[in-house]
Amino acid sequence: MKLPCEHAMWYVLPRIRAELARILIKRGLSQKDAAERLGITPAAVSQYLHKKRGETASLSAGEQRMFEKAAVELAAAKNEKAIARLICRCCNELRGK
Repeated sequence: MKLPCEHAMWYVLPRIRAELARILIKRGLSQKDAAERLGITPAAVSQYLHKKRGETASLSAGEQRMFEKAAVELAAAKNEKAIARLICRCCNELRGK
């Protein structure tokens, strides 16, 4: 039996990171800066950008808006706790669907 957070760790979190990395890069952050914001390596960001990691399913309009808003908040976040809350909020919204 897989627990909800175990499923999230393997499937939901990579999708969140991939989408946020793509949006942050599109908004002008470097791969290094995006990686620092997401708490991952620049190599992981590169893999997300090249769709080697993270789910590539299309997003609904609501999910796209959620990720766009989250990316703006992520770029402005001042500490790791704020970033963690933001990621958890995205995870909860995606898992609820």
